[in-house]
Amino acid sequence: MKKIKVMTVFGTRPEGIKMAPIIKVMENASEIDNTICITAQHREMLDQVLNLFQIEPDYDLNIFKPGQSLTEITMKALEGLEKVILEVKPDVLLVQGDTSTVFAGALAAFYQKVKIGHVEAGLRSGNLYSPYPEEANRKLTGILTDFHFAPTETNKDNLLREGYSIEKIFITGNTVIDALQYSVKEDYSFQIPLLDNIDYKDKRIILLTSHRRENLGKPMENIFSAINQIALEYEDIEVVFPIHLNPKVRQIANKIFNGNRRVHLIEPLDYEPFTNLMARSYLVVTDSGGLQEEAPSLGKPVLVVREETERPEGIEAGTAKLVGTNYDNILKEIDILLSNQKEYEKMANAVNPYGDGRASERIVDIILKHGFSKKQE
Repeated sequence: MKKIKVMTVFGTRPEGIKMAPIIKVMENASEIDNTICITAQHREMLDQVLNLFQIEPDYDLNIFKPGQSLTEITMKALEGLEKVILEVKPDVLLVQGDTSTVFAGALAAFYQKVKIGHVEAGLRSGNLYSPYPEEANRKLTGILTDFHFAPTETNKDNLLREGYSIEKIFITGNTVIDALQYSVKEDYSFQIPLLDNIDYKDKRIILLTSHRRENLGKPMENIFSAINQIALEYEDIEVVFPIHLNPKVRQIANKIFNGNRRVHLIEPLDYEPFTNLMARSYLVVTDSGGLQEEAPSLGKPVLVVREETERPEGIEAGTAKLVGTNYDNILKEIDILLSNQKEYEKMANAVNPYGDGRASERIVDIILKHGFSKKQE
């Protein structure tokens, strides 16, 4: 029997994390011939994921350049992916999420009339500029997609409202839950002395991440100032902030957290130590999308420091709360979870709406069932 030729494309650490479990399932599927192509839109951070999951790309476009613009990323990815697609001639091209690599990958596949599978389809914030450029990327990718792998019922409803055929939409759960099963370990030992020496038993750890373009400037100053104040007020609180490589983020963080011994600014973590740190934290404060899905799987309340989110399921389920970027509101919401055990337990014990850890299996099964025939010219 002729194998289905799948081409898996990703370029950033979050894409790699969420695509890795699918690649691992395909490795054991004798009916699939999978070609892995990375753009390396992120370089060092993506390499960490490849090493963790023991993934060897067949093609590496290596497009990363410091300070690259969105236009440069898209053009270089589009040109490079076209060459690979012409050589591989896949039946299906898989992209994940909402980066510029995702949109370029889908567009390159469309130009060659190759079927497109979009993993994590149907997320919508309702604001084209927030998150930017992700909201536009995911909507543009959706137009070109043949298989919409929607994590939740809400994502499916978003796609149906936009006019996509129900026959092309498949609810799978989110593959990030699958990925957590590979990385979180009870006996994990950190290789960073600071993290290994924290008193996780008697201290409450707030894990902070913030890097969104739309939060740069005053919103980020508000976020960091509120966190700084909390760390000054609560003696049993320690904050760990794996600080993003963006120099603008670092400048704001260094200015606001300077001199606060309870706030630890550390370099970005590999995925494995990061998820194990999250598992040992008390609370997560973030403007990240993925953490809104991951933290609830570990029973950690999430305060989302953004004005809107494309992941309303967590808000509705009570695992996350959208608190915005106003200083007073952030301070108030963190204070509630630190001082009110009942409110904390309500969030920590809410049911995670993002899946059961078998999303990757479902996606591969759908490809096996539907993915062979080429698009008709």
